[in-house]
Amino acid sequence: MRHRLEGRKLGRPVKPRMAMLKNLSISIILEEKIVTTTAKAKEAVSMVDKLITKAKENTLHSRRQLLSDLCNNELAVKKLIESLAPRYADRTSGYTTTVKLENRHGDNAPRMMISLLSK
Repeated sequence: MRHRLEGRKLGRPVKPRMAMLKNLSISIILEEKIVTTTAKAKEAVSMVDKLITKAKENTLHSRRQLLSDLCNNELAVKKLIESLAPRYADRTSGYTTTVKLENRHGDNAPRMMISLLSK
């Protein structure tokens, strides 16, 4: 039974699923806009919002936590702390927006665009 279990399985075991979500988060942070399936997008948005909130603390501990969460990707952590955290300093949450797109041609999967808010 799935009582009180959060998150989607996305048809993958735990470690590949977490690796995929970390890679999606890195792509959202660096590119600021990506297109993916709806289920993956909903999971990635919550992860990115938590990462931005953690980056707003701007301490050594939070930087090390971000490095751990983002597979030691220093470019993504640097962008989070230096440009995204000051951009969202006055916001408490809701750093991303999602837009539904037309279904994918090959398998008719529902798609969604995730983008970071400009300000």
